[in-house]
Amino acid sequence: MLSREDFFMIKQRREQGAHIVDIAYELGCSERTVRRYLALPAPRTGRRPRRPSKLDAFKPFIDQQIVEEVWNAEVIYQQLRDQGYRGGRTLVRLYIQPKRVLRASKQTVRYQTAPGKQLQHDWGQIRTDLAGESRTVHFAVNVLGSSRYLHIWAAPREDAEHTYEALVRAFHHFGGAPRQVLVDNQKAAVIRHDRNGTVHFNTGFLDLAHHYGFQPKACRPQRPRTKGKTERMVGYVKQNFFQRYRHFESYGHLNRLLEEWLATVANQRILRRYQTTPAQRWEQERPALQALPATDFDTRYYDQRHVSWDAYIDVRGNRYSVPAEYCGQVVTVRLSLDNELTVYAVTGQVIAQHRLCDRREGWQTEPARHEALWQRVAPVQQRDLSVYEEVLR
Repeated sequence: MLSREDFFMIKQRREQGAHIVDIAYELGCSERTVRRYLALPAPRTGRRPRRPSKLDAFKPFIDQQIVEEVWNAEVIYQQLRDQGYRGGRTLVRLYIQPKRVLRASKQTVRYQTAPGKQLQHDWGQIRTDLAGESRTVHFAVNVLGSSRYLHIWAAPREDAEHTYEALVRAFHHFGGAPRQVLVDNQKAAVIRHDRNGTVHFNTGFLDLAHHYGFQPKACRPQRPRTKGKTERMVGYVKQNFFQRYRHFESYGHLNRLLEEWLATVANQRILRRYQTTPAQRWEQERPALQALPATDFDTRYYDQRHVSWDAYIDVRGNRYSVPAEYCGQVVTVRLSLDNELTVYAVTGQVIAQHRLCDRREGWQTEPARHEALWQRVAPVQQRDLSVYEEVLR
């Protein structure tokens, strides 16, 4: 028998237009029960005294987690186990389900994609402890539309280069590229939408699409629910992974934990709609993905620099040496996401490589590159000191 609160919740949700099947799922009961309670003019009274539950002592903790926007029943159940709870996870789930109506919901139509057709991409961010400091961590969420197979990658920024790197890593994780990539309207991918519906994509994103052979597709403005699969997964990462792990030594440590979590938790979860895991569905979708090209897309930062008279270039506040014969010329610089600096001549050949460092470490110099410069310096004229003695007389 449902409680008095459940009775009024059923009435309220029905008045709001919710379907009976959705109300039944939220309460964890049958559709027949929901219809029976809708037919009652008032809640039933005279219920027998409720027996004590193993969960009673832990309900204040669950309520506090809900206040902090932690809604994942599995995560809360694991925390309760650590505190001594010995009941089942079903009690936890049934206690949380009626409260989910407090969350803001947006109803939309589910769109199912064929295997290998679409990947949905989005960014999320969260404040967490990184290297002993509270920092904002950005994480890219990529999910295959058919299998719901996930890849997550954390980074310090959401710029174009990190967006492209996240997709390249996801393609390797999935074992192929989809025929279409659906993104939000971040500048890394979309420049603007015209009133006639034309989408103008970022040149770099188009180059990435051409390299891997996928069709770029953008959500309609003000409608991120178009990519609801990845939108939901952003919340899932926050409420599951970042509730399990709260301290990270570095981005490398964070991404290693993410890989472990993907393999053991996220891609092994049971999909209620299919009663299988994303990993199992991915095995069926993988043959439908496009083969990856022989080389990866170059996600390094691109820029140009003018070589000064002393054979140095300025990059992010410090100076780096290049061969003396390029003084006065324009060179191309490519900077990897792990701070490897490569300098190219206009002919495309590599002329210098450095590790990016703070200017407090001093200018980065290779003396051999400056030998030709010193040889070209005109010799200083030598004079006998007697010339100056005559002037002083």
